Amino acid sequence: MPIGSGAGAALRFLASVLDARAVVEIGTGTGVSGLWMLRGMRPDGVLTSVDTEAEHQRLAKEAFTEAGIPPQRARLIPGAALEVLPRLTDGHYDLVFADGDKQEYPEYLAEALRLLRPGGVVAFDNALWHDRAADPAQRDADTTAIRELSRVVREDDALVPVLLPVGDGLLLAKKVWVPEG
Repeated sequence: MPIGSGAGAALRFLASVLDARAVVEIGTGTGVSGLWMLRGMRPDGVLTSVDTEAEHQRLAKEAFTEAGIPPQRARLIPGAALEVLPRLTDGHYDLVFADGDKQEYPEYLAEALRLLRPGGVVAFDNALWHDRAADPAQRDADTTAIRELSRVVREDDALVPVLLPVGDGLLLAKKVWVPEG
């Protein structure tokens, strides 16, 4: 399912407020969320999008072209996120948006914190998970992973979190600068 207009508008706003030059997207889909972020980014900003499905990336590339996005603004990388993300540059990104394998959300958070500059933001789609995340009776692997992600984000002093009730829930967390020592 592509991201809805409410969550998309929030991502566009976020990319704009961050004056985003470099964004990572986990889960290209058909390019809907990528378009929202590209429209909020700086005119010279580059979206790096990772997806295991080549067909998704082909469709996203078509959507970007139809929307008039110059090809150099979108870098589509095929592959599993947890294999691709470690190859990206530490501290280089303004925004990391995750809408991939829900069971990998906790690992995506660890990679995002490495990739983000201080002041950067990580965003997770489906944070409410069809209202299952708040229901303790729901114990499937996806729901449990999303619940664990929310707990870790909430308890991490290096993050300033907010859960936006748009779409299926958008969990945002700003990486704050923490002095060493």
